[in-house]
Amino acid sequence: MKYTFGIFCMALFLSSCGSNTTENSEETTAPLNQEEATNDVGIVTVYSHRHYDVDKKIFTDFEEKTGIKVMVKEDKASKLIELIAQKGDDADVLITVDVARLEQAREKGILQPIESEVITGRVPDKFRGSENHWIGLTKRYRVLAYSKERVDPEELTTYEDLTDEKWMGKIAVRSSDNTYNQSLMASIIANSNQDEATKWAKGVVSNFCRSPKGNDRDQVKEVAAGRADIAIINTYYLGKLLNSENQAEVDAGNAVGLVFPNYEDRGAHVNISGAGVCTNAPNKENAVKLIEYLLSDEVQAMYSAANYEYPVVEGVESSELLQSWGTFKEDDLPLEEIGKLNSTAIAVFAASGWE
Repeated sequence: MKYTFGIFCMALFLSSCGSNTTENSEETTAPLNQEEATNDVGIVTVYSHRHYDVDKKIFTDFEEKTGIKVMVKEDKASKLIELIAQKGDDADVLITVDVARLEQAREKGILQPIESEVITGRVPDKFRGSENHWIGLTKRYRVLAYSKERVDPEELTTYEDLTDEKWMGKIAVRSSDNTYNQSLMASIIANSNQDEATKWAKGVVSNFCRSPKGNDRDQVKEVAAGRADIAIINTYYLGKLLNSENQAEVDAGNAVGLVFPNYEDRGAHVNISGAGVCTNAPNKENAVKLIEYLLSDEVQAMYSAANYEYPVVEGVESSELLQSWGTFKEDDLPLEEIGKLNSTAIAVFAASGWE
């Protein structure tokens, strides 16, 4: 488990500290005196599945602006949710990615409704739980990355197009146990029905170039290497490739274009990273203040520029890179509906043979 403090307080608690931006990574630091921390009204304890340097910068800025110390515990979402449920009495805020995980946290009873006119006024209804147990912080779109050399994007305008036989052996995608794929599937179920979604999944499986594996960057690399023509990815992964210090990754990113599917009907599937105030939060007021800060124009722009995510707050401009990908239509489904269909989506994957 990892603990991160503001730059003015590190010496009080830690003998060493590090940073890591690798997905699902962990690092170990000296343990914190929990009793002392939780009795301090000037702190907020965040359990976070996000692992980005920009988040550390944002928390430090919040400390400097408010005087409230931010303590962060990082781990995989499933571990954090279980930890809060079992013995997370120090937890003030849960931050994770994908609405299915946020709904899982709500169902376990570890999140409480958020009462803040600032928050409800800045986050559109569809990006909040119906009782505000969780709210969106950033938007991610699950789209189609295609080979600029081998694919005419006019032939690839919808998710449904992925089942066409002309793409046999040409689609790269990660496994069905990935929550991003599960939420995409849930959106397809919600927009049609379970039988149609199963039929769609079987059609996509028949066009796989190989068994699903790796993360979204790996799928783009398959296209760049000529082993696939199409990859299903979250938009921010392309931003990471294009801004990588590894030239091979930059080249892979430049080899593909993006299609935001279904722009003539329901729109592209959108998901979020999000946050909630924990049920037993000892510093509830500070928790709300932190989430309000994460929704400020300043921070929303930072998320977009540094991590290639779209602002969830309307009126905040996306970064130049995101704007270069053009305008598109997003699916209007309330994300709560998608989160509640997670188990159905898993059943569809099992029935379709999507590993």
